[in-house]
Amino acid sequence: MTTGATPPLAPKRSRARTFLPLAVAAWLVLEIWLLTLVANAAGGLTVLLLLVGGAVLGATVIKRAGRRAFANLTGTFQKAQEAARTGAVPTEADRIGAEDRNGFLMLGGLLLMIPGLLSDAVGLLLLIPPVRSALGRYAEKAVERRMSAAPQGSLQDAFQQARIHRPDGKVVQGQVIREDAPQGPREPQAPRPPLMP
Repeated sequence: MTTGATPPLAPKRSRARTFLPLAVAAWLVLEIWLLTLVANAAGGLTVLLLLVGGAVLGATVIKRAGRRAFANLTGTFQKAQEAARTGAVPTEADRIGAEDRNGFLMLGGLLLMIPGLLSDAVGLLLLIPPVRSALGRYAEKAVERRMSAAPQGSLQDAFQQARIHRPDGKVVQGQVIREDAPQGPREPQAPRPPLMP
């Protein structure tokens, strides 16, 4: 018996959810094939030394990038505290290490630590500063495009409210005032809302 109502549609799977498992499986097969190919050509000991060397180099890269990120973070906090104490506004030059792209450096170290020659090659590419800068600029533009295309009422609104820029690029401090919120003190006879839900 049909009622004329259309059945609810299942949410459409994104392309990433569809193709990501296939891409990971293809990557694993390619890594294993490359390892066996190099092992047949150069020997198993050579492959083992390459994998151990990649893991050691990756651990070193991650350790240094983490130290640099922590130093940048503490330097930024110290400059912000100094600016707050003196009442000055921090300038763009005060953002220490903003162009370091430590996230991509750590990703490169992680890819070096993962056993495989293809991941090692991509990890080594991420150690080159111009490659990291280009990927960082591309990632920033991609995030900004997605945020501007997001529907109203989504997470995009929170980021737009947090980052309001003047045409010259400076951040404008602001305060949200709700027109529909009651103004002034609450009446004493009104019951207080509970502290915990």
